[in-house]
Amino acid sequence: MALTSVDETELLLPLFAGMHEGQRFSTFLDRVRSRTQAEYIGLFFRQGDLTMHEVTEFHSGRDLRAEAIDLGFDRLDVLDRFPFERLRPERVYAVSEFADVDPEYAGYRAQYIAALGIGDERIMRLALDGGISAWMLLARSRDCSAADSALLASLAPYVALALQSFVQDERRRIDAEMNAIALARGGVGWLLLDREARLVATEAGLGAFLGALPGFSLREGERLGLPNVAHERKLADVAAQYARDPHAPLCALELCAEPRLQALLLPSRSQPAAASRLPVLQLICTLPPRKLAPDGAILAQLSGLSRREAELALRLGEGQSIADAAQDMGLTLETARNYSKRIYAHLDVRGQAELVRYVLHSGARFA
Repeated sequence: MALTSVDETELLLPLFAGMHEGQRFSTFLDRVRSRTQAEYIGLFFRQGDLTMHEVTEFHSGRDLRAEAIDLGFDRLDVLDRFPFERLRPERVYAVSEFADVDPEYAGYRAQYIAALGIGDERIMRLALDGGISAWMLLARSRDCSAADSALLASLAPYVALALQSFVQDERRRIDAEMNAIALARGGVGWLLLDREARLVATEAGLGAFLGALPGFSLREGERLGLPNVAHERKLADVAAQYARDPHAPLCALELCAEPRLQALLLPSRSQPAAASRLPVLQLICTLPPRKLAPDGAILAQLSGLSRREAELALRLGEGQSIADAAQDMGLTLETARNYSKRIYAHLDVRGQAELVRYVLHSGARFA
């Protein structure tokens, strides 16, 4: 069954737009359900074909699992015995074809389906890259028609393509989320500028920090404004140089004297195919250090120090004098000195300078 031009508008466009909907693929699933007059249409993802793997479900129509639980069918683990690995990708099957796979499964499922008033089901597996399986399930109160199966089969390659794009988009989202967390925890920020030193993109942490300081102007599409006009002019010169020669040497620039903020300028090698402005310059800098967690719990886990010793180590690692740290912690100077001796011996560091280096290179800096 070939898809018509109406199908392309009514089904395929919502399918590819569905990965960006608040309820993923909801419009597409609603329209397939309406077309087939089904009680339920579901899209599922599983990391592989084993029953131990987690399943993600998007559906339209009745919530069959919730209804089953309300009816007392709480042994839904039995339903996960369906042999998904035996389904040939993009072929449509009647679920009843697999009733012989497991007697207990078949009997329990027959009760479950009858109680829900479901008369027939069609299932189609879609194999995606990266070891991910996906499938569509259609359930009706009466027998499914040949047209239902033909529609699923015609949609199969398009659904597979859309779901593959969705999986890749999810991976990029996770990468971006982890990168943002790592940058924020590490106190690193960036700006991306075009050949005229106009702002193309801004890392959220650095953007918020600079936006709160006087003299900075960060409006996307406009030139980056700095408090020092000479520095702003240098930035524009470097952007123009990198536009001419993407292999030009790295540069440094002071963005702000107080608080002190210095940046590394380097040419951007990224050339996006679709962008309103091409980036030519990357600006990277370290934000002023944030206070580490003063309770020392993380450093204690990592180092084997006691919690109080770890708290003192953190304070000394941030540059506090032993007298100030003792006062803040409610310790006598003598006790703080005894703690410090144990800290240096346990961590095998000599003096406060090495302790600062140890703390800065530990996982405690990300806490």
